[in-house]
Amino acid sequence: MLTSVKWLNKYLDPGGLGPDAVAAALERAGFPIESREDRPGPDAVLDVELTSNRGDCMCHAGLAREVAAATGQRFRLPEIPFDIARGPGASARAADVFDVVNDAPDACPRFTARVIRGVKIGPSPAWMVDALEAVGQRSVNNIVDASNYILFELGQPTHTFDLATLRGSKIVVRWAKDGEPLAALDGRSHTLRSDELVVADTERAVSIAGVIGGAETAVTARTTDILLEAATWVPAVVRRAARRLRITTDAGKRFERYVDPRTIDHAAARLAAIILDIAGGELLDGAIDRGAAPTERTVIDLRPRRCDRVLGIVVPPMESAEHLRSLGIEAELSSDGERVRCVVPPHRPDLTREIDLIEEVARVHGLDRVPIRERVEVDVRPIDAREAATRTIANTLTGLGFYETVTFSFVREDEASAWLPGGMRVLKVDEERRRGEPALRPSVIPSLLRCRAVNQDAGVAPDGGVRLFETAAVFAEADDGQTIENRNLALFIDAPDEQRGWRETRGVIEAAVHALAGPAAKVRVEPAPSVFAACRDDAFAGVRVNDRHVGYMALVTDATREAYGLRTGAAVAEINLGALVELRPPVSRVSPAPAFPAIERDLSVVVDEATQWADVERVALAAEPALLEELRFVGVYRGKQVGAGKKSVTLRLVFRDPARTLRHDEVDPQVSGVVGALASSLGATLRE
Repeated sequence: MLTSVKWLNKYLDPGGLGPDAVAAALERAGFPIESREDRPGPDAVLDVELTSNRGDCMCHAGLAREVAAATGQRFRLPEIPFDIARGPGASARAADVFDVVNDAPDACPRFTARVIRGVKIGPSPAWMVDALEAVGQRSVNNIVDASNYILFELGQPTHTFDLATLRGSKIVVRWAKDGEPLAALDGRSHTLRSDELVVADTERAVSIAGVIGGAETAVTARTTDILLEAATWVPAVVRRAARRLRITTDAGKRFERYVDPRTIDHAAARLAAIILDIAGGELLDGAIDRGAAPTERTVIDLRPRRCDRVLGIVVPPMESAEHLRSLGIEAELSSDGERVRCVVPPHRPDLTREIDLIEEVARVHGLDRVPIRERVEVDVRPIDAREAATRTIANTLTGLGFYETVTFSFVREDEASAWLPGGMRVLKVDEERRRGEPALRPSVIPSLLRCRAVNQDAGVAPDGGVRLFETAAVFAEADDGQTIENRNLALFIDAPDEQRGWRETRGVIEAAVHALAGPAAKVRVEPAPSVFAACRDDAFAGVRVNDRHVGYMALVTDATREAYGLRTGAAVAEINLGALVELRPPVSRVSPAPAFPAIERDLSVVVDEATQWADVERVALAAEPALLEELRFVGVYRGKQVGAGKKSVTLRLVFRDPARTLRHDEVDPQVSGVVGALASSLGATLRE
């Protein structure tokens, strides 16, 4: 915020503070000075750094209030030479010659308009030109300059229309029509969307609400009657339009930080008074007002004892109340001195809690008077569950040869579409700097594929191939417009041998799950048609943990691999991180070492190619062989010996009796029962 010291002194009594004193006061109050430029005469321009929540200080009056509180001077606002509500007593009322309709009260809490007839357009007086030039503004004419002066004086953006150019003697606040044009004051023609708010007359849009005015209704040398607009808008509405249209204005910056409806009247009346003084004319009585200013006041109780504990020093209750009053806060100390009842002024929407008031007391009392301890007491708390799970996953995967990546959340739109499930839309941003990659990724996999391609081009070729993982947020938009955001674990494995890559991916998922939940957690892989265009239909499967769907694993298509320039196949997987976090902590069971040996039997059964291991396991266990301790998968064989369309699956049955040594003749009937069950349910035959 560029601030003229000479201008700022107008709101201090007795005033007369030099640049050094003003800069020191602002810095003590928590507003660093970025730079200083001395100007001719007793003036200097200070570039004051402001935080985003202090929109009230984006004007000279707001900063003067802070300087007054820091220096003990009295803050004073400019006086209005007529009744703010009624006007100076003209021959006509504004409401009799013009009308305002607010069709978007949810986006425009309050819109006011005043009419001045018979103004004389010309150059601005020297004092106004000098003030505006000090803060980097070019003088246009006395009416436009007066509006800009109020902006930098009080922080209330206003706009002036040439009344003769407004068609239908009516202003309508409404949402724009899709494709509606507007020639703006920045010299560009903008095409509007239906989610952008405009101020219109009865035929067309004449300004983009809170952002910029239109050229066709601007004040010119031919103007004689003007309409003064003073309004406030929902910050998100202003911000959305300004970002999409790439329009940055001083008014938009202030509206984006919220302008309270209760501050409008004084600023509008002040503007009218200045125009009458420098341009003449007659101000019609009253204001056309659409949308009432809120009557409720934010009331917060400050406990002096709590304030002392937070600051580490004792500030007498009466002194705390005085500090708050110096900032325009109504503060009344209770009779017992235990509470200061504070009424927050309209210009301070950032004050919502007791701790906010404590900060204000500290600023005015002097942050340099708050002691700094040589030692900081640290309260050690248990690590967050998500952070603990993420660390466990990272430790497990790096132990399995993976490298962790940190990639950007934006990708090309075609990349995002290839990894978008049905019923979802790509979530995009419209900012100019993201023109090439505007899509928020719905999957982390395309980022891992990019990373692999970069390493391939750099000649990275470790033994066993490259393995990558990342935990990151993914985004999509549902058909109903709701934004979906999840945090996922994504895996990438080089897979020149597709079967091996598939098995390794499943093994990695099981290792991660068991590290989080313990060895008892059950991981199931269920083949299914691919839900992504980038994955193969014949190599896609859902992943379930303890019968809950948590993600998928897949092989990417040749087209996807070629699109990234990869020379080898790729196995990928993506698991919902929230589902993994819920598995913690791992459950372990301790049991004594077996006292008697086990008997192991390997069975190689020939089944149809489409038969899944899950089916083989299910049927074998359903046979309920006595004393079965464990059933393991050993391997798969395909070849001429088993025939086309067939495969040989080898499983290992482990039997044990905890009380004695088993005999083989006791195990044989159990094995035969399993073989029979596999034959009857799956058509399996023992491989010769």
